[in-house]
Amino acid sequence: MSDEQAHDELGERLKEFAGRPAAVAGRGKDPVNAPMIRHWCEALGDTNPAYTGPDAVAPPTMLQAWTMGGLTGHQGRTGAYDELLGLLDASGCTSVVATDCEQEYLRPLRPGDEVVFDTVIEEVSARKTTRLGTGYFVTTRTEVRVDGEPVGIHRFRILKYAPAPRGPRTPRPRPVVNRDNAGFWQGVAEHRLLIQRCTACGTLRHPWLPGCNACGGPDWDTVEASGEGTVHSYVVMHHPPFPAFTAPEEGAAGPYAVGLIELAEGVRMVSNVVGVPYDKVRIGLPVRLVFRRYDEDLTLPVFEAVDR
Repeated sequence: MSDEQAHDELGERLKEFAGRPAAVAGRGKDPVNAPMIRHWCEALGDTNPAYTGPDAVAPPTMLQAWTMGGLTGHQGRTGAYDELLGLLDASGCTSVVATDCEQEYLRPLRPGDEVVFDTVIEEVSARKTTRLGTGYFVTTRTEVRVDGEPVGIHRFRILKYAPAPRGPRTPRPRPVVNRDNAGFWQGVAEHRLLIQRCTACGTLRHPWLPGCNACGGPDWDTVEASGEGTVHSYVVMHHPPFPAFTAPEEGAAGPYAVGLIELAEGVRMVSNVVGVPYDKVRIGLPVRLVFRRYDEDLTLPVFEAVDR
């Protein structure tokens, strides 16, 4: 059987799942409740007074949250959805990404409401080729009720796909060099980390600017940083995974740490923290400047952990 015939046969089998129930009379694991509403609003910065107080309602967009089964699932599942996903896995569509959702709100949910829902596999698309890879869009439709009264409808769509083959490694983006920061990058090319200094008031500044942000003076010279510093703050980049920043020379094939480094001279700069696993980076971690060559024409200043 050719690949095309195999895909056609799979497509016909997948179509048979349309209309099959994925959950029947599933029950929310928790009643609608004030703590979950509060956490939701705090996470999103939503200060709408309708979501607090004795007459509070739940934010409409929480509709899906009340039906989620967590890691252990819920009792109403029929197995059809797992069967569908297993068939896609077996065909090589082992990756998944949520693509979109649509919600209809029929009445507000209030603390104490206990939701019941039915979910149906509404549609399985024909085979599609995307930038991520080739696979199938799967849409489910969930109808939510309270005491038999419809309160909302939630459509959720995912793409189950076989990842596209990786091409040549993406080059690391180049810094933007202009007339205001050209001196800094010239210093980097010479393995020197140069800090601007206002010749009028002596204030050091970074990043480079055309004038002093303390006194407004336009004239400046430079001092060379010692390279000693500490991590003032940091973030760990998980998504989106970008090959140029997760290449083997970064020391890991996954997440990486970006630090706000406080130099011994008192200014701060953003750079990668290397020489230590990303989950070991901490505020106050001592670091030392190193110049790392990423390709034949790109060298960047990064900071290596001193205490490992």
